[in-house]
Amino acid sequence: MSGWPLRFELVHLTGTTLVILATTLSLIRCIARDIGGSRQSRIRPTEERVLIIGASSGLGCAVAKRYAARGARLCLVARREEQLSNLARECGEKCFWVVADFSNVEDMVRVRERVISEWNGLDSVHICAGVSAVQPVMSLAGVKPDDENDASNTDIQKAFNLAARATQGNFYGPFVAAVTFIPLITRTSASPSILLASSVAAVVPAPTRALYAATKASSLLLFQSLAIEHPKITFTFILPATIEGNFRASAVDADSATRNAGPNQHGLKVDYAAKRCVDSMDKQVRGNVVIPWFPYRIAQCLYNIWPSLIEGQARKKYNFR
Repeated sequence: MSGWPLRFELVHLTGTTLVILATTLSLIRCIARDIGGSRQSRIRPTEERVLIIGASSGLGCAVAKRYAARGARLCLVARREEQLSNLARECGEKCFWVVADFSNVEDMVRVRERVISEWNGLDSVHICAGVSAVQPVMSLAGVKPDDENDASNTDIQKAFNLAARATQGNFYGPFVAAVTFIPLITRTSASPSILLASSVAAVVPAPTRALYAATKASSLLLFQSLAIEHPKITFTFILPATIEGNFRASAVDADSATRNAGPNQHGLKVDYAAKRCVDSMDKQVRGNVVIPWFPYRIAQCLYNIWPSLIEGQARKKYNFR
């Protein structure tokens, strides 16, 4: 038993050392990004052919406006026609739009055919579409946190259906988009780049976000693997914390209180997140970009070496005790 204090100190020291090492490496990586070569030396900003999926609102809309401001050629894709039409009008004459669901194969092939017809190629793809989920997993089946009763067949099926909707929006959609556009962008661009808007929830688990986190993590790992399989393409993954706006109101499992809560005013500014997306693609950043870096990048590193600490803090924050 006398060895336990020493063992604890060694574990604590090792954990602290790993956190310091991870932080240092992350800082070096950030500096390297800032001094790295610019993609604009190969593709002029006014000639860049940019496809934005999920452009009708939120992050995708803000990204579109940034590209339009510098004169890029834009193809805007989303399901909501009115919002898409209004945005395209605002973005100007170098923009066209297509109403489509990115989880629908026929829709994505139709978008690809339009892109080929208009531009005969593609340089950049931003995948900003997705869906939210905000309930604890057992609540999806009608089981309250302190309830130990078994869920019924009907309630389990209800939970399954909600999970299927989240999977369609957060995994199947990015999957279909990747399979549709990877060959085209590889053969037609001098500097092919694909950005996936993921979430910090994909790498740091949180209660009430399990379904959202699981589906976001699956698409993130898919694209990380695609980055290895397709080295000619620069794959960038933006992992933001909560962004201001109405994203949670459209959650697949949203109740009336969530739908009527109004826009979130306390998250990241959407223009800041959009700037990070465009800047990261311009600088050819490969891999994960966690925003804000502090505290979420630290939390990710800590979870890998000391999961009970992060779990405890998350339980406290979300009142799961």
